[in-house]
Parts: sequence; structure tokens; C-alpha cells
Amino acid sequence: MKQSKLFVNTLREAPSDAEAVSHQLLLRGGFIRQLAAGVYSYLPLGWRVLRNIERIIREELDRAGAQELLMPALQPAELWKDSGRYDAYGPELIRLRDRHDREFALGPTHEEVITALVKQEIGSYRKMPVTLYQIQTKFRDERRPRFGLLRGREFLMKDAYSFDTSWEGLDHSYRNMYEAYERIFQRCGLNFRAVEADAGAIGGEGETHEFMALAEVGEDTVATCSNCGYAANLEMAKSGEQAQGKNQPTTEPIQKIHTPNVRTIEQLSQFLEAAPQEIMKTLIYMADDQPVAVVIRGDHEVNEIKVKHYLGAETLGLADPEAIQKAVGVSAGFAGPIGMKIPVLVDFAVLQMAAGVCGANETDAHVIHVVPGRDFSIEQTGDFRNAEEGDRCPNCQEGELTFYKGIEVGHVFKLGTKYSDPLGARYLDSNGREQTMIMGCYGIGVSRLLSAIVEQSHDDRGIIWPQAIAPYQVHLIVISTKDEAQVTLANELYETLQRQGMEVLFDDRDERAGIKFNDSDLLGIPYRIVVGKEASNGKVEFVERKNNVKQTLSKEELVAQSVFRTL
Repeated sequence: MKQSKLFVNTLREAPSDAEAVSHQLLLRGGFIRQLAAGVYSYLPLGWRVLRNIERIIREELDRAGAQELLMPALQPAELWKDSGRYDAYGPELIRLRDRHDREFALGPTHEEVITALVKQEIGSYRKMPVTLYQIQTKFRDERRPRFGLLRGREFLMKDAYSFDTSWEGLDHSYRNMYEAYERIFQRCGLNFRAVEADAGAIGGEGETHEFMALAEVGEDTVATCSNCGYAANLEMAKSGEQAQGKNQPTTEPIQKIHTPNVRTIEQLSQFLEAAPQEIMKTLIYMADDQPVAVVIRGDHEVNEIKVKHYLGAETLGLADPEAIQKAVGVSAGFAGPIGMKIPVLVDFAVLQMAAGVCGANETDAHVIHVVPGRDFSIEQTGDFRNAEEGDRCPNCQEGELTFYKGIEVGHVFKLGTKYSDPLGARYLDSNGREQTMIMGCYGIGVSRLLSAIVEQSHDDRGIIWPQAIAPYQVHLIVISTKDEAQVTLANELYETLQRQGMEVLFDDRDERAGIKFNDSDLLGIPYRIVVGKEASNGKVEFVERKNNVKQTLSKEELVAQSVFRTL
């Protein structure tokens, strides 16, 4: 492609609202353009990168035995109501009505549609297992689209779905896709981790893993062990504390202390001159409209995902002041586990406290010398807090947890019968008995990968595309379009490299050398060939974008470069 004809405009500065480095560079390089908040056009350079990512995905999924199809983005609301997700999914589901007043949704995902399709097409165990996938535009009405392609309202996604006759079969399908994901992200040049995760709005009945690209701009926190391979999203990360012994409890009797207007941990810590880790914090939640108390150490934070899973609740949220008063008879800040009539969940870290301070369930009062198990019931215990950096690893009990920021680029789920049961996706087994299909689901944020890769692969001059997904493999630059020797040699190289099957962007523009080099650095094509003043001697400069290594080579030496033989 000759750059003079390429549909691209590079920008010297990124728009002021572009916060993430990837957003800035993709805009400046002319890979994407914003149409509305969270909605982007992919210009030719960006589309070429996306097509290369799609090619890798297709190759690996086909290798894994999956079959590609394409489903409608416009989905009947009845399907979502039948699965129970129409109301539960929330405001991110874009809903609309047609001219006949029928309800539809723009697909954020396709569990309902694929289940209805397979239900219609497969009736016997003989046609299973099967894994089907598509690469398609998805729609989610994000509350706050941000960071360019990292959180958008319209995005490109690969979603796959497996259908098995047994849980053992699902285990195989899950592992098969897990390994395919590892190959995909390795080929895309990502530094990533597969971590234990929460199923979220997709749901399911088994294990689930997220694939995280490590990057500071990431909105997720990944906890990894310094000693073993344990890795988990913060919302699922455990601490090894429950394996540790309990501290020797105090023999001091409990004592009520007057604490006027002292409601927060910080205020209580200052008032009693006690460290936050010596205080028991009691928070009141509403789980499916029923009150429950969660007791954690004062320096810790409640992990609502863990609490929700422990209770098996559909919804969980902090109680409002009126609900707190009704549930425990006291305002927020003075609640405590002693004598509480609602269910009390006690975190493992609280159990290890020899004694502590807690609310007295009385306005302007707290209690000191409180011993868990002596002064209040510890019938419901568990890991109910966020893990913290430096916590003992729950897997090996030897290493410490280290935190990294990550961008979720892939997610694999064991759905079980979450969708096949309510939607009636059944088959006849070898005995002629009707059975429910066992499902798995597997997603990759294709357009998000564009940004995640740039977040990891850039320098202060621009993008550095991994070779496998770069928009072009070689950037050929002629310094002076008025120098006959340069133009002749550049055109010869352009034709020769293209005949060898290489994808070449030929900068034939009548621009200053500085502009051409700056644009080349910004676009991030892996290899640059500069045809300049040595052209009359048949020499060119060969540059690797990643490490800026430069060589002066003849045309023959250039074409013989090993890197070109492997492209």
C-alpha cells in the first residue's frame, strides 16, 4: 500500500479526554476515530490489526475443533425473559421495540440465542459434543465509557459455546478452550495471567477463569503468589489466614464505653487510641431483601462477591439507614455482633483476634475486650474480605500475594444447565431418555485486545506492534521523492518484497524526513527500510522498531535477511 493513498491522518496531539496511553496512540496513529462516547470507527490501519487478531483466533479455535457461525445481534426479549436475565441484567442491556411493539434487545452476549438455536438443531447425543463460535459486534450501555476501546458501548467480541452430555465432557471442552486461549494470547504477544474469577452477569455452575493482560491502566486487580502459580482476580482472591492458629483470647470481661458521635473506624481508632486492626467492623447488608451482618477487621474491606456466593444470594447491597435501624435497632456506626438477632457472618481474620472493639448496638456506645466465640456466636464464618498485598497464599501457604493491575481480555465459564434448563435445551441419550445439555461459554474482547496490546507494547515515540498482528510487516520509506536513485530503488524494493508475499506500507509522500520518521514510529510497524542518500550505492538502512537496531545493507543483503524469510 502506498502511504500517499492510505486513508489515514496522524495527529501530533491526542484529544484532551484521551486518558489511557493506548487511547491516545490509537487516535494519534489514525487507527480509530470516535463517533460517540464508547462508539468507534476502525480506520484501515486499525481494521487490519483487528483482522490479524481475528485470523489468530480463528486458527486456534478451528484447531480446537470449534465451528464458526454468525448469529443475529437483534434478540427477542422473550428469550431473555425465559432465561431470567431480562430484568436481572440491568441497564447495560440496550432494549428497544419494533413497529409492532415487540420487545427486543441488542445482544451484549449470546447465551440465550445459541441455546435456542442448538435446542432446535440437536436432538440426540450422537451430535454432541459440539462447540460453536462467532466474531461479532456486541452492545452494552456502559454507565461510563472510558479508556477508548477498553470500555465501550459497541465492541467486537468472540463468543463461543460448548454443549456436552456430561460434566466430564464439559471439563474436557473447558480445558480445550482454556488451552486455545493461552495460544491465542501468546501469539498476540501479550503478557497475561489466567486467574480465578467471578462469573458475574453470565452466571454458571462451575469454575471460571479470566485472562488478564497486565497493565497499569487495568481496572481489575490481579493477586498472584510469589512462590507458586496461584492467581486470582481480587474479587475472588483468598487469603491463607484461615489456616493460621487463633491468638490466645483475653480474660478481661467486656466493657461498654461511651463514644459520642464516633461512627467511623478512623474516629474510633483516634478516640480509643486503638489500631484499626484491633477493631471489629460490622456492616449491614440486604441479601435478596433480607438483612445480614458481616463482621471484618477494621483495617479490612468487605468482599461483596464472596458474601454473595456464601449466601447464594441473587442480589446484595449495603443496607440504607432506614433498613439498618429496622434490622438492628441502631444507626450505622454503632452496630455490633453481640446479641444481634439477624444472621452474622464472621471473617476468618476476626477469629484470630485475641480481643477487639465493636459497636454496642446502642447509640454513642462501643464495647471493648470483645472475644469472638465467647461474647458473640461464630456459627457462620468464612473468607469475607478483600485479600491484601502481603497476605499468605491460600494455595501453598508459603508465598505472599503480590498485586498487579490487569485488563480482562478473555473469560471462560462452566455454565452447566443455567441456560439449557430454563430454555429447554434437551437431547435423547443412548437409552432414549431426555437429558439437559451441559454448557460452557468462552469470550474474547477482540477490539479490547487492540488497546491491551498497545498498553503493553509502546514507547515514548509510539506503538510497537507485535509482528503477528501488525497492520503491515514492513514500512518502506523513501527520503526524497525528487531523488531519482532513491525513487527507483524504493520502487524496486516495494515490488520485490510484495512478490515475496510481504505486506508493505510504502511511504512515497512528498514530506520532510522528520515527519516520515515520526509517523513511522507512531504507527509501530515492526521493520523499517529507509531509502536515502546511500541509494546511489545500492544501500538502504534497515531498522527494527522494537529495539531501534539499525543496519546498512545492500538490496540483496536486505532481501536475504532471515527475518524476511520467516514473515
